[in-house]
Amino acid sequence: MRFPAWATDAGSVPPDILALRFTVLAALVVGFYMNVHSVPLFDVDEGAFSEATREMFTRGDFISTYLNGVPRYDKPILIYWLQAASVAIFGISELAFRLPSIMAATLWVATIYSFIKRYRDERAALTAAIMMATVPAICLIGRAATADALLNLLLTLSMCLIFLYYMDSSKRVLKWIYFSMALGFLAKGPIAILIPFVVSGIFYGIKGKLGLWRKAVLYVPGLLLFLVVAGPWYVAQYLKEGQPFIEGFFLHHNIDRFQGPMEGHAGSLLYYIPVVLIGVLPYTSVLLQCIVRLKSLLKSDVNLFAALWFAFVFLFFTFSGTKLPHYIIYGFPALIILMTTESWLVRTRFWWYLPAIAGFITLLVLPNLFDAYSSQIQDAYARSALSHASGYFPQFYSLWLALCLALAIVGVFAKRISVHHGLLICGILMAASLSGLAAIAGQILQQPIKDAALYAKRHNLEVVMWRLTAPSFDVYSERLVEKREPQKGDVVVTKSIYLSQLNQPKILFQENAIVLVKLE
Repeated sequence: MRFPAWATDAGSVPPDILALRFTVLAALVVGFYMNVHSVPLFDVDEGAFSEATREMFTRGDFISTYLNGVPRYDKPILIYWLQAASVAIFGISELAFRLPSIMAATLWVATIYSFIKRYRDERAALTAAIMMATVPAICLIGRAATADALLNLLLTLSMCLIFLYYMDSSKRVLKWIYFSMALGFLAKGPIAILIPFVVSGIFYGIKGKLGLWRKAVLYVPGLLLFLVVAGPWYVAQYLKEGQPFIEGFFLHHNIDRFQGPMEGHAGSLLYYIPVVLIGVLPYTSVLLQCIVRLKSLLKSDVNLFAALWFAFVFLFFTFSGTKLPHYIIYGFPALIILMTTESWLVRTRFWWYLPAIAGFITLLVLPNLFDAYSSQIQDAYARSALSHASGYFPQFYSLWLALCLALAIVGVFAKRISVHHGLLICGILMAASLSGLAAIAGQILQQPIKDAALYAKRHNLEVVMWRLTAPSFDVYSERLVEKREPQKGDVVVTKSIYLSQLNQPKILFQENAIVLVKLE
C-alpha cells in the first residue's frame, strides 16, 4: 500500500502537523463513515427522503418527488437526484441513500480546511477539519439521508467565496458564488440565498465596501448563471405541478415555517443556546473562551465575517416560528472558524476538559437512565419502545465509555499532552461513541419497522399503515403502503399499543413496539 506524498514526507513536515493530518483521516472515518451501512433508516426524515427517491424509480418521474403517492413539496430536487444516482449504482440500501450526504459532509470539511489554511495556517486548518468532523451536530447530520449536509456544503462554499471576493474582487470568484448559491437553491431553496445575501451586505457595509457589494449583487453574468443552473427545474416543476407547487414549497414550507411552528416544532427564544453548547462538544470550553474574548477576536476581518455569519443564523432561527436543532448548523462553520483562532493555552486544564468529561459521563449512565425513567414517559408508544432499551446496550458500551472518561480525566493531569491535542482526541472518541449510540438507537427504534417491512416483502403482503408514520417501511418493503382506517381482511402495520382497538387481529409479526397483524 502506498501512502500519498503529503503523508510520508515526514522530513519536511513538523511531527505535530503530520500527526494532525492522519488524525483528520481518522476523524472523517469515525465522524461520517462508521456504521452508516448497518444502521436502519430513521423515521421520519431519512425514511421520507429515501422513499421519495425510491418512488422516482417506480414512477419513472425524475422531475417531481412523491411520498406514498402524494406530491412532496418539502425540498427541491438536487438531493433526490444524487440519491437516485447512488441507488442506481449500489441498489436500495442504507449506504446508497446516505452516501450523497456523507460525500457532501466530507467536502464540507475540506472547504473549511482550505479556507482556514488560506487565511491562517495548516495547523489551524487541520484543527478545524478535525473539529468539524467530530462535533455531534455535524457528524450526525453528515451521515443522515437528508438534504442538510448538501445544503451546508453549498452554503459554506458560498460564504467562503464571498469573503474571498472581498479580498480580491475577482469576477471569476463572483461567478463561483452564483454557481454555488444556485446549487444551494436546488438543494433546499431560498435559505441558500438569504444567508449569503444578508451577511455579505452587513459585512461589506461595516468595511465600507457597499459599492462592491451592490456591484456583486447586480452582476448580470452571475444572475444569468444562477438562472441557467437553478431555473430549469423550478420551471419544469411549475409546468408539471402548477400552483400547488408554489403554495406548497415557497409559501407553506418556507414562509409559513418562519411565521409559525410547523408539526409541533416550537421553542422559546433560548431554544438554540443549549443546542449550540451541546452541539460543539467536547469543544464547548473553546467556544466559551471565544465569547469572552470576542471583542479582541473581531479585530480580524475573517473573525468579523464569521461572527456576523453565526449571529445572523442564530438570530434568524431564534425568531423563527419553527425551530429544529439542525437549523443552527448553518452557522456552525463560522463557529469553527472563530474557535480555531484560539491557541488553547490555559492555566486550569480541568475547565477545558469538563465538557468532555460531562459528555462521557452522560453517555455512560444513559442505559441506567432508561431503566429509571422509561416508565415516566407520557407517550405510550415511546414508553413501550424504550421500556427494554437498556437491554440493547452491549457490555462493551459501558467499557468503552469508561475508557473514554478515564482518558479525558488523564488529560486533565497529563501536562505533557497539550490541551489542543487532548481535546481533539476526546472529539474523535466522542464521535465514535455517538456512532455506536446511533447504531443502538437504530436497533431500538427502527429495526422493528425494518424487520416488519422485510417480513411483508418476503410474504408479498399488501399492507395498510394505521396510526403510524414510518416511510422507511415503504422503502424496505419496496412498495407503496396505503395509510387509512383498517378494514376486515387487511394486513395492518401499527404500534402495539393499538392492538386492543383492532377487531380480531391475528399477529403475524411483533417486535418491540411494532406489530404486523391480519384482521380476521
